[in-house]
Amino acid sequence: NDQGNRTTPSYVAFTDTERLIGDAAKNQVALNPTNTVFDAKRLIGRKFDDPKIQQDMKHWPFKVVSDGGKPKIQIEFKGETKRFAPEEISSMVLTKNEGNG
Repeated sequence: NDQGNRTTPSYVAFTDTERLIGDAAKNQVALNPTNTVFDAKRLIGRKFDDPKIQQDMKHWPFKVVSDGGKPKIQIEFKGETKRFAPEEISSMVLTKNEGNG
């Protein structure tokens, strides 16, 4: 990737001004924990009330909410509350990887 690593970490961060992906997101997680998403792929294909999801949620600094029984990641971005499906977060990381081929 553009940071010199072989793989892009599966991190996406949302700030007041921009969306960060990969190392840039991971590097600022301590400053912006509730708006830095990782492990999103663990949510794909699961229900919000799945015991594994409930267990994982205890360790994540970001918020996971139920949207019709499906887990959605809720963050603040540019002053607005947004919800993303885990597939959307994963595709942001994958799209970044394709751009650095």
